[in-house]
Amino acid sequence: MPVSLQRIHEELALFGTAVDLEDEDLSDKLVELCSVHRFNEEKLVEEWMAFTATRGLSLTVGNLCALDHEVLSRKNSKRPNLKKEKHCGSRDINSIQELIEVETEEENLLDSYSTPSKGSQKRNLSTPENPQSKRVPPINRSPHLLFSPASFSPSATPSQKYSSRSNRGEVVTSFGGVQGTSWSGGNGTQTKVELITLQEEESLTKSYKYMFQQLTDIRDAVASTIEELGEALKNHFHIEEFTAVSFPAQETVTVLGQIGCDSNGKLNSKSVVLEGDREHSSGMQVPVDLSELKEYSLFPGQVVVMEGTNSTGRKFVASKLYEGVPLPFYQPNIDSEDCPQQMIIAACGPFTTSDTITYDALKDLVDVINRDRPDVCILLGPFLDSKHEQVESLQLTVTFEEVFKSCLKMIIEGTRLSGSHLVFVPSVRDVHQDPVYPQPPFSCYETAKEDKQRVHFVADPCTLSVNGVAVGFTSTDLLFHMGAEEISSIAGAPDRFSRILKHILTQRSYYPLYPPHEEMNIDYEAHYNYAIMPVTPDVFIIPSELRFFIKDISGCICINPGRLTKGMVGGTYARFLVKKEKTGTAERKSPCISAQVVKI
Repeated sequence: MPVSLQRIHEELALFGTAVDLEDEDLSDKLVELCSVHRFNEEKLVEEWMAFTATRGLSLTVGNLCALDHEVLSRKNSKRPNLKKEKHCGSRDINSIQELIEVETEEENLLDSYSTPSKGSQKRNLSTPENPQSKRVPPINRSPHLLFSPASFSPSATPSQKYSSRSNRGEVVTSFGGVQGTSWSGGNGTQTKVELITLQEEESLTKSYKYMFQQLTDIRDAVASTIEELGEALKNHFHIEEFTAVSFPAQETVTVLGQIGCDSNGKLNSKSVVLEGDREHSSGMQVPVDLSELKEYSLFPGQVVVMEGTNSTGRKFVASKLYEGVPLPFYQPNIDSEDCPQQMIIAACGPFTTSDTITYDALKDLVDVINRDRPDVCILLGPFLDSKHEQVESLQLTVTFEEVFKSCLKMIIEGTRLSGSHLVFVPSVRDVHQDPVYPQPPFSCYETAKEDKQRVHFVADPCTLSVNGVAVGFTSTDLLFHMGAEEISSIAGAPDRFSRILKHILTQRSYYPLYPPHEEMNIDYEAHYNYAIMPVTPDVFIIPSELRFFIKDISGCICINPGRLTKGMVGGTYARFLVKKEKTGTAERKSPCISAQVVKI
C-alpha cells in the first residue's frame, strides 16, 4: 500500500506533535522510513514516540536519521529471513543496484534469480546489506550502496561506540560573527578554485623520483632557504651587513644562521648552535649563549638573525633576536561584487574508527555535505590509514588501492547533487600513496565527465584561491612535530599553538622543521620548489592530533579542524565562510567572516 503523508501527520497530531507541511526534507524522510522498513503510518509514529519518550527530541531530519541508525536498522539486521523474502519480491532501482553489488562479489549474477533456499549458503558468506545506507535521503542512497566494506574487511560491523555518541553536530569552538549565520553554501555554482604558485611551473601535479638525494643537494636546498630568508630579514630591518658566526668580535655584530642542536637529543637552552650561511660563514657552526636574551622562542631549522658578541670566536652571546617576517597576503585583481560569499568545509582523516573499516564517519560527512551544500569541501588524508590495525596486520581481502578507489567513488558520486567542489589532499599516512613530502596528488582515480569541473586532486602542501581567498593547508601534523621540539622563554607568552603558528608563517614554509620528525621522509629539492609558501594564506588549515582551535595569527585565520575520528569515537570537522574584500582599501580586513569546529 502507498504511504500516506497526511495519515502520518494525523497520527503525529494524536500525540501533540506538529509537523511543518512545507518542510519537504522532513516529509520525504518520514515517507522513506515507512517504505524502507515496511511500516504503516501508525507503526512509524509508535517507533518515533518510543524513541523520543525519554530523550525529549524534536522531530527533525537529523533525529529521524538517529532513529533509523540506532533502532530501526538494528531491528532489521536481526531478521535475516525477512531480508531473504525481500529478494523475491518487486524491486526498485536502489535494491537492484544493491543486489548486483552483492552478487558479483561471491556468485554469478544469474544466481540472483534463484529461490532463497537454493543460494542460502552462499548468501550467508556474501556481503550483507548495509543498514547505514538507509540514513541517506532517497536521491543519494545509491552511491552509498556502491561502497561495501564487508567485501574486503574482516570486521565490517559498525562501531558501537561511534554510533552511540550523543554529541553529534555540537559546535565546540567558534570565531567571528557566528550569531545569526546561515551555514549553507551556494552549491559551488559561483565558485572558482585555482592553484596559487610562485611560478606556473612550480606546481606539483604528478609523481617524481625520490630516494636519490645527494648530501650536497640537500645542503644546497637548505642553504638557499637560509639565504633567501636572510635577505628578506636584512631588507625589512635595514641591516647593513652580516658577520661570520665564528668571527672573534668584542663589539656587537649581526649574524645570520639556522638554529640547530649540538647533540642527537632534543633542543634545550644549553644545546643551541647557530649554523651560519654559506656566503658569510661558509656554513660554520657556533654554540649560542641565550642568557642575555630576555625573550626567545626557537626550534631546530629556524632561520634567525641575531645580534651579540663573540669574543673568542667559539661561543656567540646573543643579546637580540630578530623576529621573522611573513609574506604579503594574496592580492588578486578582482572585484568583490563578482565574488559572492563562499562556505568551505574542511575535514581530515582518518575517516573510519580504529576498530573497524566501515567509514561510518565519512558517510555522515557526506550527509552533512548534501545537507549544507558547501561551495568547497577540502578533504585531507589519510583515507586508508597506514596506522590502522587491520591495515598493519594485512587483514584486508583486496588491495589498498581498490579500497581507496571505492572510498573516492562513494564521496564523489554521493555528493554529486550537492554541486560542491571537492578538493582531495593526500597524506604520508595514506597506505597506498608514496610516503614522501612534498606529496604529489592522487592519480589512481578516473573522474567521470560530469565531475571533472568540481573534483580537484592537489598536492600536499598546497595553496588554493577560492574566489580570490587564499587557503593554505597541509595534512602533515606539523603542530605536533614542532611542539615537541620548540623551546621558549617569554614572560606572559602567548600559548604554544600561537607561537608555533607564527613561526610557520614567518619562516614561509609548510614544513620548516630541520631535521624533520622521524616519521617524515622529505625530499629537500622538492621541498624547496613546492613546500615554500607563495603568499601568506588568508585561511591556514593545519590539522593535528592536538586539540582543535581557531586562531587569528597576524591576520591569518589558522584552523585545526581535528580528526574526523579519534580512536573508536567521532571527531570534528571545520566549516567557515569567506568573502574577498575589494582591493586597494586602506586597511586589510580578513576575508574569513566566521568559522566553527563541529562534532561529526
